[in-house]
Amino acid sequence: MRQDPKPAANRQAMPLGQARAERGGDKAGRRTAPLRALQLLTSTALCLAGWTGTAMAEVERFEITRTLSPAFEGQTFGATGAYERIDGIAHLAIDPMSERGRRIVDLDKATPDADGLVRYSAEVSLLRPVEAATRSGTLLYEVPNRGRNLMFNLFNMADTTAIPETAGQAGDGHLMEQGYTLVWSGWQGDLTGELLKMTLPVLPDVTGMSREEFVFDKAEAVSTATLTYPAADEDPAKASLSVRLRPEDPRSTVAGLSFRYLSPTSIEITRPDGLDAGAIYEFVYPAKDAVPAGLAMAATSDVVSWLRGNPGHAAEPVATGIEHTIGIGISQSGRFLRDLIHHGFNADEGGARVFDGAIPHIAGSRKTFTNARFAQPGRYSRQHEDHDVYGDQFPFSYAETTDPLSGQSGSILSACGETDTCPKVMHTDTSTEFWQARAALVSTAPDGTPLEMPETVRLYFMSGAPHFKAWSAASGTTPVCRNPTNPLSAAPVMRGLLQAMRAWISDGTPPPDSRFPSLADGTLVPLHKLNLPSLAGEAVLPVYNVLKLRDHSVTPPLAGPAYPVLVPQVDADGIPQGGIKDPLVAVPLGTYWGWNLRAEGYAGGGLCGLEGSFLPFAAAAQAADGDARAPLAARYADEAAYLAALQASATALVEAGLMLEADIAAVLDKGRATYAAVTGAN
Repeated sequence: MRQDPKPAANRQAMPLGQARAERGGDKAGRRTAPLRALQLLTSTALCLAGWTGTAMAEVERFEITRTLSPAFEGQTFGATGAYERIDGIAHLAIDPMSERGRRIVDLDKATPDADGLVRYSAEVSLLRPVEAATRSGTLLYEVPNRGRNLMFNLFNMADTTAIPETAGQAGDGHLMEQGYTLVWSGWQGDLTGELLKMTLPVLPDVTGMSREEFVFDKAEAVSTATLTYPAADEDPAKASLSVRLRPEDPRSTVAGLSFRYLSPTSIEITRPDGLDAGAIYEFVYPAKDAVPAGLAMAATSDVVSWLRGNPGHAAEPVATGIEHTIGIGISQSGRFLRDLIHHGFNADEGGARVFDGAIPHIAGSRKTFTNARFAQPGRYSRQHEDHDVYGDQFPFSYAETTDPLSGQSGSILSACGETDTCPKVMHTDTSTEFWQARAALVSTAPDGTPLEMPETVRLYFMSGAPHFKAWSAASGTTPVCRNPTNPLSAAPVMRGLLQAMRAWISDGTPPPDSRFPSLADGTLVPLHKLNLPSLAGEAVLPVYNVLKLRDHSVTPPLAGPAYPVLVPQVDADGIPQGGIKDPLVAVPLGTYWGWNLRAEGYAGGGLCGLEGSFLPFAAAAQAADGDARAPLAARYADEAAYLAALQASATALVEAGLMLEADIAAVLDKGRATYAAVTGAN
């Protein structure tokens, strides 16, 4: 959400020592008693001297808009009891000329208030135990995915993406039973409705060319498309529309292609007769009403800093007793979490740590299109869609590397390493990220050599899993994809890893060692060495979302040389190696892939989104029909034998610290349902 720049009501200036956090303290980001005493003396002296400075970045005020106590219709969760929900708006301020402010693209072009600060706001939702005595002291913050909650899908096995409040949205209540304080806050200004969002100042003097890409995936003569930013000039001659079937094809203005403005933020595209439904339409136009979208990083940093009790904020506390913080980002928000750390915002204005632990989930090697002019944080690169969008350039890894293509050096952790504010990191990817998000670049240098991660980083690969599925998902078909979809959820393993992260940051208990494909042991290979099994007499080698060095100073960006193309090697069943095998993957009823292929008529042969594939095994050898994989009859005598093997696999993961013992029953239930579906289909 954007707002026109206008002066906010002046607040009384706070003494420097009170409003700005001390840049000292222990490594956990908390000041020692002597430093607190020193700050108090400094603050008092400055007050007596009549100093009237203001903080450079802070939560000035928290406006509570709604309190629901108890939430979840009064449902209680084990020894934790009932929960309550608090919704509000965090009113924030930042000095655009401060060190942090200068990191935010175009913030210097925002109109400041009389005191030199730029003000903006973010919506916040918080869930916590009603009884203070049952709160664990750990704050679990999820960066919302497009304003939505995904961590309840992942950790509570729920089906909702709403910020939860009803009993039906609680899932199995796992997070609440653990006593977490759960928080979400808005970081996107381009959302509407009930989605958590920010309100940002508009930059009236900033105009320029913006680029949109549309893949409609349906056959229609005329399509309507929405623009992220309004057109600065609706003269059609000042904009361009092109079409191509595949990302690497030249942009074309074929006969029958045209557009017209319906409004400053909407265009109508007339499509050429007979053109493939999956064609890529690119629109470049003069835009206005840019916003300093990079304030998302300052807002997230400052809201969590305030909630955990770091000094330097004028707003009254809402959360108390917070001892540790974990940040989780899923997909788009996982990329944002990497970006936030990369830009140095895991340190707050006073230099204190924000997140003690960070879990970027299914982000691959990517960051986001956020801290840039005419940002579009909802866009991300796939092999077919938005292939060359901004946000996928060096650095890729948490290890210090040098990029031979760009000549740059560094890592995701370079900025926080300079201030001793790096979080402990669990980077978790599924199979899809190796194909669509070049996850190999997290563990492999751009020159193709293996990397050694810092001791504070773990890498985990969910072998065979698709990008993201709720626990209740089932395999199905779509018109756009060639294969049945992959229904796997990473929930059981992720619940185990969250518990390990909590122990890691609270008492230093080391988590399980990394499990990620590697060149060193042959579980990571060049694409041409992938040994896919023959299915129905053929082995189809998928395409890959190749990353190239790109010059984004021009529109469209110019492509340079390509980075290595590396993927996990597969076993005789076609299942990826080198990671954590969920019991359903370790004891398979079919082949699980993180990739799927587009069907003919929809840019056939390209990677089909993020769905993944599930290809069940044949029931018996005579039914295999050219399938090189062993049939079900050769694997399991009956359902009981299958479930026994499934339980043994789950128990092994529990013993390795990668799953919770309490989740074995849910895995067995899922196995029964999958066995019934596969054998019924056969």
